Amino acid sequence: MIAYLIRRLLWALPTLIGVNLLLFALFFVVSSPDDMARAHLGAKRVTQEAIEKWKADRGYDKPLFWNSAADGSAKFTDTIFVTKSARMFVLDFGKSDEGRDINRELKTRMGPSLALALPVFLLGLFVAISFALMLAFFRATWIDFSGVVLCVVLMSISGLFYIIGGQYIVARLWSLVPISGFQSGLDSVRFLALPVVVGVIAGLGANVRWYRAIFLEEIGKDYVRTARAKGLSESAVLFRHVLKNGMIPILTGAVVVIPSLFLGSLLSESFFGIPGLGSYTIQAILAQDFAIVRAMVFIGALLYILGLILTDISYTLVDPRVRLQ
Repeated sequence: MIAYLIRRLLWALPTLIGVNLLLFALFFVVSSPDDMARAHLGAKRVTQEAIEKWKADRGYDKPLFWNSAADGSAKFTDTIFVTKSARMFVLDFGKSDEGRDINRELKTRMGPSLALALPVFLLGLFVAISFALMLAFFRATWIDFSGVVLCVVLMSISGLFYIIGGQYIVARLWSLVPISGFQSGLDSVRFLALPVVVGVIAGLGANVRWYRAIFLEEIGKDYVRTARAKGLSESAVLFRHVLKNGMIPILTGAVVVIPSLFLGSLLSESFFGIPGLGSYTIQAILAQDFAIVRAMVFIGALLYILGLILTDISYTLVDPRVRLQ
């Protein structure tokens, strides 16, 4: 098992290096610092002096890879590649184009993002698995048919509709919760209740259909027929055997999602006014703050790779065959 995990870790490093190099090429080769300055300044006839000043204030006036004007090791380190790209490997994201410390913003906004994303993930996983098990238990009945129809309806509706509808009905008409905003501590429950419910409902249809298909596939296998032949009840077969073996493919989707929880939800945080990393990314895109966008893309790639590694680790825990590879 250890050799299996070491191979996965060794594959992760070149993947992350490739993502970093691709980001550098997109932001500094395909789109030059002059192009970023013109886009940020937002003027069609901006002067070259204004462009040079914008670049100098943000460190974009340095050479890309080799600084011949510097001395010693600074010839390589005092470049855009090292200061703006390579430092991300040690999680040093520097300052945004507006001059704010990105690491400080990440630490501040990570809490609200997790406060929203974790309940949505855990509650959604529990509800989806429970609902899918119920449909599998009552398979080929009107309950199963009605549940599948409901899932298709939920999948066919945009998540934005749930957000706007929830804000209008629950927050405005019924006045049960605030429409938007966020407060720390116990007061956050009032502000997070509606976004959590909306997040669970928005992802319920697709997840239930997927889990139901997994459980139905397991029900048709030989070990289930053997368990029934030994006299086990249908509920015992479903919960003791089908659920356990069905969790192996479910872990693939569930564990990969865990690291992305840190990035927050772009739509939910923006519409509900939650100061998390999702809304932070949206604000950076609208403000054309390229430093923040680069940092968030790199963090997303890093967390996705970590999610794949966590998936491999979870496989070794639930599937003995993986441990022998």
